[in-house]
Amino acid sequence: VQLQASGGGLVQAGGSLRLSCVASGLAFGSAAMGWYRQAPGKTRELVARIYADGSIYYADSVKGRFTISRDNAKNTVYLQMNSLTPEDTAVYYCKASLGYSYWGQGTLVTVSS
Repeated sequence: VQLQASGGGLVQAGGSLRLSCVASGLAFGSAAMGWYRQAPGKTRELVARIYADGSIYYADSVKGRFTISRDNAKNTVYLQMNSLTPEDTAVYYCKASLGYSYWGQGTLVTVSS
């Protein structure tokens, strides 16, 4: 199983980014897909998760600003991030859960004030 995350970068506060995570080697349509983030000196936290049935969970800190979606035909999960703040600066990881859990390599998001 491989998860390849991309789309991170440097953006000014108030800006937007879209992260993508392409999965291979698993039954993507049956997996719960999640985005996590880890800021410097902090523990990794769940940002958003989308289940196989399409149901979605968001952390309170990103509700109304971030949108998670999936394209099962492309084995890809997305995280649209709007109204970014410096507090969103972190390495963002995607995770696939299907019995076992699998992590991608992370993509760095830096939001400048």
